[in-house]
Amino acid sequence: MTDTIFLVLDMENDLIHADGPNGKSGYGEQVSSRGIIKHTRTAIDKARAVGIPIGFVRVGFSPDYRECPADSPIFSGARKNGLLKLGAWGTEIHPDLGKQDKDFDIVKHRVSPFYATNLEVVLRMLGTRHIICCGVSTNAVVQAMVREGHDRDFRITVLEDCCCALTAEEHASAVQNLKRFCSWSNSVEYAFE
Repeated sequence: MTDTIFLVLDMENDLIHADGPNGKSGYGEQVSSRGIIKHTRTAIDKARAVGIPIGFVRVGFSPDYRECPADSPIFSGARKNGLLKLGAWGTEIHPDLGKQDKDFDIVKHRVSPFYATNLEVVLRMLGTRHIICCGVSTNAVVQAMVREGHDRDFRITVLEDCCCALTAEEHASAVQNLKRFCSWSNSVEYAFE
């Protein structure tokens, strides 16, 4: 039994797939140039090999967008462009990450993985004390995970080579801002145990 979980944050098709709406945007460029999918799959496989549970956090809304805040600067484009619709290809986890049926699926309707989700129930049920995480983007969901996880007394480790933001500068700034709240490693050096 482990007190650790590996959470992969917002790595869904609408946000990171080359054929998705962000595939040609800054996110697509950063995901590709930084090797985010390859590094994340390496980390997932290492965690699985030692029995660490995996959780995938996804952002999405009902087909009628009833949970989508109309005035949100970050989510207003979802409704307008038909993105992040639960049950559609766009909110499925990128296929190269190898999601399995036994993995935890946490669906959120805001930036935070904790707000109005089943995440805390999952963590409590597992006896989690340590969260390893990564995701897109570093300055949104990863930042929310780190700050809120810290304030809930979890030890947090972020795998930097499995994270990116819209630009390299935004990513670097987020990493710098979060250094006081978590530890950092990468998919190659981190010893999952």
